[in-house]
Amino acid sequence: MARKIGSRYTANQILGRGSAGTVWLGEGPEGPVAIKLLREDLASDQELVGRFVQERTALLGLEHPRIVTVRDLVVDGNDLALVMDLVRGTDLRTRLERERRLAPESAAAIVADIADGLAAAHAAGIVHRDVKPENILLDMQGPLGPGGSHPALLTDFGVAKLIDSPKRTRATKIIGTPDYLAPEIVEGLPPRAAVDIYALATVLYELLAGFTPFGGGHPGAVLRRHVTETVVPLPGIPEELWQLLVQCLAKAPASRLRASELAARLREQLPLLAGLPPLDVDEPDAESADEAEDPAARDPAGDQPARRRGAVSLVPGARPDSNRDTHTSMRVPAPDELAGGAHGTARAPRATGAPRPGSARHRAAMRRRRITLGVAGVVLAAAVGAGAWAATSGGDEPPADTHSTSAP
Repeated sequence: MARKIGSRYTANQILGRGSAGTVWLGEGPEGPVAIKLLREDLASDQELVGRFVQERTALLGLEHPRIVTVRDLVVDGNDLALVMDLVRGTDLRTRLERERRLAPESAAAIVADIADGLAAAHAAGIVHRDVKPENILLDMQGPLGPGGSHPALLTDFGVAKLIDSPKRTRATKIIGTPDYLAPEIVEGLPPRAAVDIYALATVLYELLAGFTPFGGGHPGAVLRRHVTETVVPLPGIPEELWQLLVQCLAKAPASRLRASELAARLREQLPLLAGLPPLDVDEPDAESADEAEDPAARDPAGDQPARRRGAVSLVPGARPDSNRDTHTSMRVPAPDELAGGAHGTARAPRATGAPRPGSARHRAAMRRRRITLGVAGVVLAAAVGAGAWAATSGGDEPPADTHSTSAP
């Protein structure tokens, strides 16, 4: 059912829903538009409405071919809406769900596009703060790029900053999506441009692998991994691309590339990535990672996994963020909570066909290996024993002439 948004726009059809609001296909004075209507509880927050108005000039002035342009911000009664260009296509999450992972050339081309958009935003003093596949749109009407990729555009600029008001989150809350949060955000530091680079590198890893480097299990465990774990290499990834990922996923913000540098480096590698197939890796077992962080998740004997309890929670009362909702509000973990995490338990990718750690197949393989090693040990011991017996027997046997009896 159509509804009026302000005096100039009409929302005709729902295109999608998110935790911050609903996106509508709408009509304006200049033709079709996308209208993001924020939730009613957000629209009723007078402090947020004030911030909304303050951000108007900055958001309306942010124009770039790789950014979905915000045309208008509407404050009308209970309606709080961003009016944006309509992109004829789909979001990157939808493509990932369909294809699971992308070829390296296509993944690098998409991320290079988004890095270009971020470079323009950062130059204007705007940090996105919620870069993830859901906020990356693919223009299906645009010309195909390297690897057959469609032009990529970044959307939802300003939404995270608007919602992250002092009244709503104070200094003890985290606003964001756990899988893509930079370590400094988890530690309670203010977000700078480098948090977008970390999130975008996480997206690149996900496009290549089909899963995020530190995701899986309880949100508290995800936050801990961002701070304490080192990203695990992907089998089969080109070395140059891997080194680029490692640099942009660095724990220290100053060690990461700037957005313009990331875009340039990725485009330099495109010729080397041409024709490479998607990586042949399987997603790590999130349950095994949880058990590594929470030994109580296994039974006392250590052989059979007990019923899963989930990873150790850093956020009391928090629930798993299974659909990666935007703007998850979580308590900032205390330093001792972060330090208490097990090191080296980041989920390790494995080659396709390899058994999952902790699975029945993996345990059976380990038992077979122990039996094989045990049998080999017995055979070796027997061989060594036989050799020793032969050597001892040969040394103790007296010469023939010494066996003659003495004359009386």
